Amino acid sequence: MNSTLNQDTINSPPQDAATVILIRDARPGIEVLLLRRGSSQTVMNNAWVFPGGKLDKADFEHSAATTALLQGQPQLLLAEPELSAEHAGALYYAACRETQEETGVHLTAGQLYPWSRWITPTVPSMMKKRFDARFFIARMPADQTARHDGQETTASTWYTARDALQAYMANDITLVPPQIMTLAALSRHQDTESVIDYARAHAPYCIEPKVTIDNKNARTMIYPGDPDHPDQHKQMPGPTRLIWLSDHFEPVTGFEAFFTDH
Repeated sequence: MNSTLNQDTINSPPQDAATVILIRDARPGIEVLLLRRGSSQTVMNNAWVFPGGKLDKADFEHSAATTALLQGQPQLLLAEPELSAEHAGALYYAACRETQEETGVHLTAGQLYPWSRWITPTVPSMMKKRFDARFFIARMPADQTARHDGQETTASTWYTARDALQAYMANDITLVPPQIMTLAALSRHQDTESVIDYARAHAPYCIEPKVTIDNKNARTMIYPGDPDHPDQHKQMPGPTRLIWLSDHFEPVTGFEAFFTDH
């Protein structure tokens, strides 16, 4: 599945969004739910993504109940003390709402664990919009079944992290960089308990990639901890840069670099 990179610079402020990484135990390791966006979508057209979407004004109407369920200050759980409790609670609610709309899975804010925050660079890879997206981890409820909605999403499947990245490298599926790097991080965990324990013990990392385009139009995504990124603190496992080659982003040293740390 070939991908086309966006070439435009987008100077508009990023829109708030919320994403849920649904995980379940498998043999071996864990599996992650991925949904394929429809071909008519203007955001991440045909890409395989985690359920999620932008924050709506109506989400704020449910913020007080969500904040009460979380017993206090959800902005601290998000490691964003500058946010109001109302705003943070609305993000939690949006994550649950989007997951229900796109997969039919009912979650509560108490089942969500903040995992990461991704701020789209001014030259996005596969869309012409910018998002400030909070990623949450959630276990797939044992008594529910996930399915795509047939409108915004046209297919769904469970992948191990490694299998998803292999399918991506073979150009069988399209992934965008936040999903790629999230899958690389999740590949370190052998079961859902390990993932949840990690999320409970660590504040969600914040990633704002630096994008470089050389005089041959070759694009590189650079992440914190890389010598060429303004933030020298490595915040997540995996490679600190991805380069666009043969219709996909990949580590400079090849596929196995997704699963090793240097």
